[in-house]
Amino acid sequence: MTQTMEHTTTTSDVFPVKGVDYLQFLVGNAKQAAHYYSTAFGMTCVAYRGPEQGYRDHAEYVLVSGAARFLITGAVHTGAPGAEHVVKHSDGIYDIALEVPDVDAAYLHAINAGARGVSEPYDVKDEHGTVRIAAIATYGDTIHSLVDRSGYDGPFLPGFVTRAPIVSPPEKRYFQAVDHVVGNVELGKMDEWVEFYGRVMGFTNMAEFIGDDIATDYSALMSKVVADGSRKVKFPLNEPAVSKRKSQIDEYLEFYGGPGAQHIAIATNDIIRSVDAMVAAGCEFLDTPDSYYDDPTLRARIGKVRVPIEELKKRKILVDRDEDGYLLQIFTKPVQDRPTVFFELIERHGSLGFGKGNFKALFEAIEREQELRGNL
Repeated sequence: MTQTMEHTTTTSDVFPVKGVDYLQFLVGNAKQAAHYYSTAFGMTCVAYRGPEQGYRDHAEYVLVSGAARFLITGAVHTGAPGAEHVVKHSDGIYDIALEVPDVDAAYLHAINAGARGVSEPYDVKDEHGTVRIAAIATYGDTIHSLVDRSGYDGPFLPGFVTRAPIVSPPEKRYFQAVDHVVGNVELGKMDEWVEFYGRVMGFTNMAEFIGDDIATDYSALMSKVVADGSRKVKFPLNEPAVSKRKSQIDEYLEFYGGPGAQHIAIATNDIIRSVDAMVAAGCEFLDTPDSYYDDPTLRARIGKVRVPIEELKKRKILVDRDEDGYLLQIFTKPVQDRPTVFFELIERHGSLGFGKGNFKALFEAIEREQELRGNL
């Protein structure tokens, strides 16, 4: 197994980003999806746009939890833009939008570097100000909108109106930011997209995982992580590897209908409280066998962490340590009928990694679910 971790940043940032601005989900029923993320994920609905505001194609709900922002979009008629995306992929992420200080400069650099443009820079305005937006294509049908909202103080984007929460927000939010977004691509395409992010956005290869530690007896994958210079935006990219049976990446590509965003890692300050609240609200997490926690090598490897192992075992939370610190993490089951998009809760204590020591346990948990579905 090969893993590298680079901590240096480039001296000149050719494509500066401020962070992930929002994640846009195209779904079959935006009202119900917004309710799910409000209840099971503790998010707060803050804005809405739909036919009532003169937008005849979609109903759109904006949900937030700290700096994390989801745009839930559902078509209200058959010919609406994005409706075919849902037919092909089911509920999934269409837009991983990035906040940038200069939309025109970022878009021009991307196009000159070979990116395919989706929308040239344009302004949207209302009484709250102006937002500048452009968009470029990335893997599959996924795009990156480039957003500059520095001249805007409305609830989200022009055309959206403030909306009351769908349910009463929790006293403390369950998570506060998007930590990373993982993309699955076809066999042989991972390095192509790593090169794309380097060439188009100036992202560097932060880590790579190849070999036995990222494989089980039945399935395997390869993964590399690209990130901007500040490490605020991190995109792990996975491709399947040749193995005895169908890997989780193969299953995703088959059921999603091609490449796309596989999972979203959301950062929490208290994973115990968040998991307890989400389970109580009906969120389902992957199971981890007790043997994972009873293994003496685990306790020797991770040392002392803030949560007793017994409490982690009770909730099936995984733990990993690297040279910078440790992290706690847990993964949901797919959040729609197709075995595609899921979420990760991650609580970092210095660690810059992605839970390398847990890969085998995670993949085995996913394989147990695959086997139940008849897809292993």
